[in-house]
Amino acid sequence: MKIVFMGTPAFAVPCLQMLVDEGYEVAAVITQPDRPQGRKKILTPSPVKAAAEALGLPVLQPERMRRPEAVAELAAYEPELIVTAAYGQILPKAVLDLPARGCVNVHGSLLPKYRGGAPIQRSIINGESVTGVTLMYMAEGLDTGDMIAKVEVRVEDDDTSGSLFEKLSLAGRDLLKEQMPHLLAGPVPAEPQDDSQATYAPNLSRDDERIDWSAGSREIYNRIRGLVPFSGAFTLWNGETFKIWAAASPDTGAAAQASGASAHDGGPAPGTVLSLGQAGIEVKTGDGSLQLLTVQPAGKKAMAAGDFARGGTMKPGTVLA
Repeated sequence: MKIVFMGTPAFAVPCLQMLVDEGYEVAAVITQPDRPQGRKKILTPSPVKAAAEALGLPVLQPERMRRPEAVAELAAYEPELIVTAAYGQILPKAVLDLPARGCVNVHGSLLPKYRGGAPIQRSIINGESVTGVTLMYMAEGLDTGDMIAKVEVRVEDDDTSGSLFEKLSLAGRDLLKEQMPHLLAGPVPAEPQDDSQATYAPNLSRDDERIDWSAGSREIYNRIRGLVPFSGAFTLWNGETFKIWAAASPDTGAAAQASGASAHDGGPAPGTVLSLGQAGIEVKTGDGSLQLLTVQPAGKKAMAAGDFARGGTMKPGTVLA
């Protein structure tokens, strides 16, 4: 039975690898076009394209899957099942209607929560303790299709988006592997989503990356780890971007001891640097303080906050905007 796989980031690679390892006939792989990466804007293939080429599979990279020529190119492979995982485009009805066994998607949340393009990052930013993967039939809306199966995954306090991506990609692989025999046998029972319970996870913007120091320490901590290792959270120092790549959990260590101080107690304003030392940089928050562990000044590489502190260019009393 011919399968077409559609995906783009590293999250999707374990699913593709599983299909090949299990002996399923993957007729073609569709992924996003190569994009410029890094400061030098080098044209770079997606992780799924790199994996597909290593496996010797045909690769298609339409700019827009909605275009008639893209649909025709896909139809030529006569897929009986389409499997997607973080492809990055909403599929038109013309594609959804192609395979006899339907189109299924491996989505990185427990639907109907976190429909959209950034469910993993936003689950951490929002402080979720449990998330998961949903295998669903695809519909014309944004992640609105009927749900085939789910698996829960715990979000640890030290998880970043990077570590959670890896956990969920493996959980998605295993869920898809478990369900593949049923999907190929015919339509499987699926549960409609309760739209009244839906929440959304739109792609992240520059504003999502900006730290609001008047927020609570836990909220800021979650935002920082939710943006690692991708864009990174930032504040402003001397009018320039100052990225924060790691902080100590506000529930442990010095930050927890300092968290009794309120932003309304007449003390330093949120964003004020309280101390700098080998342990890091302690910054006032809306309900206490947060210890920064890894930082990146504008134009420089990321470094331990303790090493940055030794440079002496930032002083106690500095206010981060």
